[in-house]
Amino acid sequence: MLSLSTTMIARLAATAAFALASGAAFAKEVVIYNASDSVNSALVGAFKKKHPDIEVKFVSGSTGPIAERAIAEKGKPQADIVYLVNNVALEQLKQAGVFEPYEPKGSKILPAFRDEDGFYSKYFATTMCMVVNKERLAQKGLPMPATWEDLIKPVYRKEISLPSPLKSGTGGAILTTFVDAFGWPFVENLNENVYQYSDGGSGGAQLAGAGEVAIGLTFDTTCFETKAAGKPVEIVYGRITPNVTEGGGLVAGGPNPAEAKIFLDFMAGDEAAAVLGKVVGATAVPGHGLIDLKQIALWQMRRPVDMTAFRREFASRVLKQ
Repeated sequence: MLSLSTTMIARLAATAAFALASGAAFAKEVVIYNASDSVNSALVGAFKKKHPDIEVKFVSGSTGPIAERAIAEKGKPQADIVYLVNNVALEQLKQAGVFEPYEPKGSKILPAFRDEDGFYSKYFATTMCMVVNKERLAQKGLPMPATWEDLIKPVYRKEISLPSPLKSGTGGAILTTFVDAFGWPFVENLNENVYQYSDGGSGGAQLAGAGEVAIGLTFDTTCFETKAAGKPVEIVYGRITPNVTEGGGLVAGGPNPAEAKIFLDFMAGDEAAAVLGKVVGATAVPGHGLIDLKQIALWQMRRPVDMTAFRREFASRVLKQ
């Protein structure tokens, strides 16, 4: 009996050890803060197929609150990664000390999308373009625009629609770029040709697609969706390309640094880019997405943008409010 009991105890000990080992394997986790729930869900799904032993927990919200939360928790970080936030928030998080440098292993991200100090990587760019209704151009006898500068020509009076920068991030990205590149007089002249400022980022494209205006300004996926829907439109990129880039980085002192680095390695490769390429315009890893970055010139802002101040000046200077 003693021998049997010893054997049973040994088996129980072995079983317990296996359970602990298995538990340890499945106890690994990574905590992510993100500003795009739908994109995050697709990426997490792909990540878990590759790393089923890592549990992914996440908090979703808009860029501002997500960045503010991570900064507020800097003394005792709760997140391992903050990602899918825009370039303004990325720099804010870097300067606030939320991120620590990390270069993902085997990164395929283009150098232009990497922070020069290694604090974050950008994963994609949302690019801004024109949806031009060819039938309305023909009806009105209007030329096809080739550059943004063409849009202030008097021939396009009341033939342009774009998102309002007071209500749309897309409108804000387009018009802050115009001010940065061309100055406020350009935006004031453009306003003379604007038929309507839409509340949402796709409003201008909808009017152009329906033939209510000749030209709608919007973001890349809407441009391509409008054309794919069979509308008689042409997609035009100007000489420069207004854009918003989004990415993420490793939280300094986060609770699960090893798992976080595994996730960031995943984000820097083809598998994540393939997921992103189905929902965004231009990925930072070549070969994915709707847009070939070699064919356009992404505008790099020359000076920081204070969106609150910009909106206030736009309302006063352009809308006369």
